[in-house]
Amino acid sequence: MKPKRSLLAGLVAALLLPVAAFAQQKQDEFPLWKDGAPGALGTEPKDIPTLTPYLPDPAKATGAAIVICPGGAYGGLANHEGEGYAQWFADNGVAAFVLKYRLGSAGYRHPVMLQDAARALRTVRANAAQWQVDPGHIGVIGSSAGGHLASTLLTHFDAGNPASPDPIERVSSRPDLGILCYAVITLGENTHTGSKKNLLGDNPSPALVELLSNEKQVTAQTPPCFIWHTWEDKGVKVENSLAFAMALREKGVPFDLHVYQQGGHGMGLGKDGKGGLHPWTADCLFWLRQQGFVK
Repeated sequence: MKPKRSLLAGLVAALLLPVAAFAQQKQDEFPLWKDGAPGALGTEPKDIPTLTPYLPDPAKATGAAIVICPGGAYGGLANHEGEGYAQWFADNGVAAFVLKYRLGSAGYRHPVMLQDAARALRTVRANAAQWQVDPGHIGVIGSSAGGHLASTLLTHFDAGNPASPDPIERVSSRPDLGILCYAVITLGENTHTGSKKNLLGDNPSPALVELLSNEKQVTAQTPPCFIWHTWEDKGVKVENSLAFAMALREKGVPFDLHVYQQGGHGMGLGKDGKGGLHPWTADCLFWLRQQGFVK
């Protein structure tokens, strides 16, 4: 009987190991502002932007970090583009921080979403020592509308306010790199109309549409980017990614651009048809090694 019990115990332990490892990675969610977010419309969870850290095994940690902006048309937050990505990054040695930003479905409009994303990046940078990350190796990733938010931060960052009494607000909100997954980029002809409406409302001014069409806001100071899309994406047109890549090229900003023929919108880590992750993940890791983010 003893051998059978030992075998059973071993099987149980093996089954529980991934769960235990994941639980160790995930830390407690916390609000971005202790005393309430600026412009909050209430005190419910939908009014409280937060970060949830997922920290890598110290033996694997590279010292890099990434802020994750899930997609959801600025009306919701897709878990597989948040927690799903975070576990993958942590498994590859990158400290990941999932941002819960305020949404158009809760009555918020620009610039609140950018405000939340900038605060998230600043929070990670200001607390880099606590999380054992390099303040010069902090990126941002976003998918779909989360990709629009990430591209907004990549093109609308600031250096921080050195006179602020809040130490978090004193540091830069500039990401050191960006990863854009089937992102909404433009609010013009090729936009995703639902995301645009949730972000700007029903009748935004032409000037605001121009400001948030991020292919028009790229400068030489925009960080390097990894961009991927699928040719057959019917949710967000591939022209969004192509336009952003072209803008980066025109300004001399390095980028990797990958357009895969097949794949629907909202794939997240995706599948390769054989039970593994979509090839974009391997391509992205290759690029991240070139940037010094992974080993």
